[in-house]
Amino acid sequence: MQELMMKFQEIYNGEDVRAVRSPLRICPIGAHSDHQGGRVSGMALDASVDMIYSPTEDGYVRIQSMDFPDKELFHITHDAEYIPGFWGTYIRGAVMALRQDYVLKKGINAIVSGKLPIGGLSSSAAVTTAYLMALCDANDIEVSKMDIIQYSHWVETQFIGLKNGILDQSANVLSMDNQLMVMDCLSNEHEMIQKGADMPEFEVVVVYSGISKQLISTDFNNRTDELRVGGWLLQDLSGMPITPALENVKLRNIPTEVYEDYKDQLPERLRKRAAHFYTEQKRVVDGAKAWAEGDIEKFGQLMFESGESSFYQYESGIPEMQSIFYLLKECKGVYGARPSGAGYRGAVIGLIDPAYKEEIKAKIDANYPVRHPEIKDLYEVNFCKTADGAHLVKDLEGMKE
Repeated sequence: MQELMMKFQEIYNGEDVRAVRSPLRICPIGAHSDHQGGRVSGMALDASVDMIYSPTEDGYVRIQSMDFPDKELFHITHDAEYIPGFWGTYIRGAVMALRQDYVLKKGINAIVSGKLPIGGLSSSAAVTTAYLMALCDANDIEVSKMDIIQYSHWVETQFIGLKNGILDQSANVLSMDNQLMVMDCLSNEHEMIQKGADMPEFEVVVVYSGISKQLISTDFNNRTDELRVGGWLLQDLSGMPITPALENVKLRNIPTEVYEDYKDQLPERLRKRAAHFYTEQKRVVDGAKAWAEGDIEKFGQLMFESGESSFYQYESGIPEMQSIFYLLKECKGVYGARPSGAGYRGAVIGLIDPAYKEEIKAKIDANYPVRHPEIKDLYEVNFCKTADGAHLVKDLEGMKE
């Protein structure tokens, strides 16, 4: 953070300097179900998107990224357009989201930087939260955590066009260190579950595959539509009232008993998608119980099962991430692992015994580059701890890197 501060002063030489730290997140269990109103779990990491900023009286937004070329510059009254592939899309969307309900008078000068490779840890939600919090702070707008989540979700669904749920934003904003966030995406209610007293020390391994791709150019939206079509057919087969609009179909509104009674009549592709959702929902419930009891072995096993289901029922994996998953599954000291994010690019995450960090990294380094030599210089193995959710940094002098 101090290095970022120095760069900010070099570029802007600003006064009234402020900061926001917005963590990356993992979803240990519950993936691919938030857009269906399902229950999900999440944790924030001590790896984050950090931003130094100061309010601007002229209403201009000026942002420079330490991770991407080019600069972003526009006035807050300008109807900014979505530009595919451009990192500035998220600040544009944040401004447009807030302008639905507020008159923005101040812009920001800012410099932003992330800590880990982008892909699979929802850096998009993290940076959007940072922008929203900074804009609200600069304009003296008071919003709740749930407001930030909803505005950030609007950016990804309405401004960018993804058909995702609120898992990423919720984990990014609501998480607390050493606790498991469990969010009901149908009611937006959540609970924070403290780890059991007997749970051993653990860390999070994040193995970046070397593959980065925007979700808008993958099968991500197709998968969500397949779940909805499967739900539509279950309604029809069971005699339930049929939801008129496909985008409003949620498997969470269809009882598990209906799925069990009629799943064999679904086309194979849709049956597999539904199977992932319903089994994943049970894993979230079982995982929350294991976490509260301090049973990290049981929790890790549920993560492995979730990963298998994501690959073979939801069919969202790529070969590189499957390689990492099975390498981690073979490693001593890995409690559990699963692909992170949508599974079309990014990372595989796992909960590990810190005593085995060197062995785990050595296993990946010895095997992954051999299996995928074309990206041998791009992958990374990182180790993280859990952390609190996004927050404004009050003590800039005391903030550690």
